[in-house]
Amino acid sequence: MAKVKRSDHLIGLRCTTCKRRNYYSHRNRKKVERKIELKKFCEWCRKHTAHKEVKI
Repeated sequence: MAKVKRSDHLIGLRCTTCKRRNYYSHRNRKKVERKIELKKFCEWCRKHTAHKEVKI
């Protein structure tokens, strides 16, 4: 049976250009203290843009 991931580690990733939440991910809050910023594809902008971490 698959393990269920806890929602307290769940974060949202928001596009920096159009400000839409496109992705959801997990992170270890004990090891990673800074906010995550990843370059991902935005379906609304139709290009790769930086996505920053936001609260859910």
